[in-house]
Amino acid sequence: MFSGIIEEFATVVAIKHDKDNIDFTLKCSFVDELGIDQSVAHNGVCLTVVEIKDGTYTVTAMRETLDRSNLGLLKVGDKVNVERSMVMNGRLDGHIVQGHVDMTAECVAMEDADGSTYFTFRYPYDKEMARRGYFTVDKGSVTVNGVSLTVCNPTEDTFQVAIIPYTFEHTNFCDIRIGSRVNLEFDILGKYIARLQSLQ
Repeated sequence: MFSGIIEEFATVVAIKHDKDNIDFTLKCSFVDELGIDQSVAHNGVCLTVVEIKDGTYTVTAMRETLDRSNLGLLKVGDKVNVERSMVMNGRLDGHIVQGHVDMTAECVAMEDADGSTYFTFRYPYDKEMARRGYFTVDKGSVTVNGVSLTVCNPTEDTFQVAIIPYTFEHTNFCDIRIGSRVNLEFDILGKYIARLQSLQ
């Protein structure tokens, strides 16, 4: 379980393909605090630490994860938003994030907002998926590349988020451009409500 409050970004230092899986080796400031089998969110995707060596750690992404996320697009040198799992006696500063990415979206617009930046993202609209809670609502929560954000101006297949300078500088939003693909996790509460309504 995560909160969507990014600790920092890790840098990809090696990528290894193993059949349908990809092993990503990364470097960040808290490598020495990690343990084997620990969960870390990478651009919002919960992955398990499988190796720690020489100041780096390695995680494995399987085909299902690669199909639903932007991890398969990563290259050596790319920055990845990372967050360790929540400590249960701490504050929930973002929202409840599972680390289970639902799909990717494309950045289709960026607009200056006097110091902050509005990003507009478009995702594939599917009526059946929307019935199951895969949509955004105004002032609701959404996770973009692991970052807990508030939705603005949602449409059937787009939404905006406002990124303050701190978030821009301390996450990989600094690398997002028009055409970039990001990971989305829709709000779990919306999914539960949609599921309950479908059972009535």
